[in-house]
Amino acid sequence: MHIVDRRLNPGSKSLENRQRFLRRAKALVQGAVKKSSQERDIKDVLEGGEVSIPLDGMDEPRFRREGGTRDMVLPGNKKFIEGDILPRSGEGSGKANQPGEGDSEDAFRFVLSRDEFVDMFLDDLELPDLAKRKLAEAESEGLHRAGYSTSGSPANISVSRTVRLALARRVALRRPRPQEIEQLEAELDGCDEARRAELQAEIDRLKAKVRRIPFIDPIDIRYRRFETMPKPVAQAVMFCLMDVSGSMSEHMKDLAKRFYMLLYVFLTRRYRHVEIVFIRHTDRAEEVDEDTFFHGPASGGTMVSSALQAMHEIVRSRFRPADWNIYAAQASDGDNSHSDNEVAGRLLTEMILPVCQFFAYLEVGEAGGSTFDMSDSSLWALYQRLRAEGAVLSMRKVSDRSEIFPVFHDLFQRRRKQERAAP
Repeated sequence: MHIVDRRLNPGSKSLENRQRFLRRAKALVQGAVKKSSQERDIKDVLEGGEVSIPLDGMDEPRFRREGGTRDMVLPGNKKFIEGDILPRSGEGSGKANQPGEGDSEDAFRFVLSRDEFVDMFLDDLELPDLAKRKLAEAESEGLHRAGYSTSGSPANISVSRTVRLALARRVALRRPRPQEIEQLEAELDGCDEARRAELQAEIDRLKAKVRRIPFIDPIDIRYRRFETMPKPVAQAVMFCLMDVSGSMSEHMKDLAKRFYMLLYVFLTRRYRHVEIVFIRHTDRAEEVDEDTFFHGPASGGTMVSSALQAMHEIVRSRFRPADWNIYAAQASDGDNSHSDNEVAGRLLTEMILPVCQFFAYLEVGEAGGSTFDMSDSSLWALYQRLRAEGAVLSMRKVSDRSEIFPVFHDLFQRRRKQERAAP
């Protein structure tokens, strides 16, 4: 199907330039939304509110005629006279050199509702490799063709079905054809009076019958009918594995919780049937609810294998891999017992990764540092070795709030060709 836009351009404007302007404005708003989320507390990270975008570049492109010189003074002007040189548009804006001089309007501020904020925030994200498996309980409704009806919207009239029924009705009622009447009218010339009267009576009878049997009757009209039918959607489960051991500082826990908050809002907002399983661990793991996961205190030693073992048991008991798309996101400071690394690696390669569509590992660092300065932890070294051996893992490091969204976006951005692990 080819769509040709034949709308007339508004005065001095180009529709192509207008679409380019709208895309640029949307990108500025999305950038402002993402920047605003980095400065908020966890509970307010995706609440609506005021955002600002720079005014520079927000003017819609227009066509202007160039050439020629025009001198004019507008009516009602009391400040300028003919010959004065007016400042260019935009001069005097921005920050003034002296108090009270110039304009200070250098940004456009507006308020977004929570829904608008979240839609902008999650516009280009999606779960990678989401496949349709067994679709038992996950259903949505979609329109489905369901034959024809005798009533409906004029936009849904089926012309072919209507004409077919009208033709069948005319044939059944023996509606005279126009050629038959024309043939009788041609015989009127050159016949005697008795024959003329007979032909005229027959012609009048046929014309009366034509008027009684219309070409299209209301009973012929048929409308295409649509019904809402259950439409299958894919089932998915996301496992959130968070280290809450004593080695995790408050700053590290804040980074991990921000990442999981984005993930939680992303999944609940964009997907109708996605289960979320929260698992936190020290030297032992437990499945908890959302409130305990984000706000409950915990401390202790570290054994990563406990979380992986808990995930494996939950998958085996509740989420059959043939029926569910399984995802996992793990956050930790990378501190783990050396004796536990071998167990964790075996669980990951033999039990977890074979049934996962996507597994992401986020390593959090101390405040004030840089991801380039973070030394490789024992868990990071283990996962790197597993990747070198062919394990499909996505690994990222963060040490500051401002790095959370770029990493989250990098892991879950929409791609043309889905990759189970980024380089």
